[in-house]
Amino acid sequence: MLQGMFGTPLRGMVLCAGMGTRLGTLSDELPKPLLPVCNHPLVTYALALLRGHGVTEVGINLHHLGELITEALGDGQDYGVEIQYSTEPTLLGTGGGLRKLYDFLTHEGREPCVVVNGKLLVEVDLESVLALHRVTGAVATMVLRATPDAEAWGAVEVDADGRVHSILGQRAPVGTPRGGLTRCMFTGVHIIEPQLLLRLPEDQESCVVRQGYLPALREGEVISAYVLSGYFHEHSTLERYLQGNLNALRGHAQLSHLPGPLVGISARAQISPRATVHAPVCIGAGAVVQDGATVGPDVVLGEGARVERGARISRSVVFAGAQVRGAVHSSIVTRNATYPITLPGEP
Repeated sequence: MLQGMFGTPLRGMVLCAGMGTRLGTLSDELPKPLLPVCNHPLVTYALALLRGHGVTEVGINLHHLGELITEALGDGQDYGVEIQYSTEPTLLGTGGGLRKLYDFLTHEGREPCVVVNGKLLVEVDLESVLALHRVTGAVATMVLRATPDAEAWGAVEVDADGRVHSILGQRAPVGTPRGGLTRCMFTGVHIIEPQLLLRLPEDQESCVVRQGYLPALREGEVISAYVLSGYFHEHSTLERYLQGNLNALRGHAQLSHLPGPLVGISARAQISPRATVHAPVCIGAGAVVQDGATVGPDVVLGEGARVERGARISRSVVFAGAQVRGAVHSSIVTRNATYPITLPGEP
């Protein structure tokens, strides 16, 4: 359980207010946090991660299609958490969203909070992150991932002792250690002290990195880094969203805390004995696969989805209630559209 210095359970925040613009018109149908990965909304993976570490009081900020998120999650009881929603009629950004919930998240300024972006699947031991945070006396601890294309994500440089030396090209006023620095990307998971959140302007749009982290870094505040070794995938584009589902189906998404199973066929699905199913698949309750249809490999069928007679589908995600006809490959299928996708290295 993540606890403060006086045994108070820490509170968490799942950032869910983004517009999902890189998903194109798919984000007009569902907000990004509700996009299903193996039939579980993305946001529920963040809730499972927090709950698995004893964080049961969680804030969620809302903007684009926020009413669909509240309808899906309710009060959080089904996911083992209590949710406090924060509606943003005007988008407040990652900083403004956190600042608005400052009192709730920090127990009125007494404790740090843990923040997770609502678009992630990530395997991280938050207890270890908190332990590093405490021993370094950091104002914030970022969960990072070493990657050769760190610059494309906004590079963060960290030394072997876990201290951040630069963010987005801006450097801390400390010398470079022997052995050099590791260039990483920020995963969107972090533990933040109240004093860093107080750097953010009230009731204004702001970025927690640019208006919070960068001023603290320039002033010599200690910002720590926990470099991730486990699974990480974010789902901000159609290609990455489809790839994230394929990763989960293929067993690459090894996560300690899950909202539910990633593969298998629901006992309430209707699969014709004259249909063919090639694993791995995830087939939801009420899904129908008719005579002569071929499903898989690498297919997610949402609740109530239908694969019509003779249809063939592979390497695709089918949303709840959508229908598949003909031949579908490497696509996202919704009730309103089919989105063909070309993945790097895939035929």
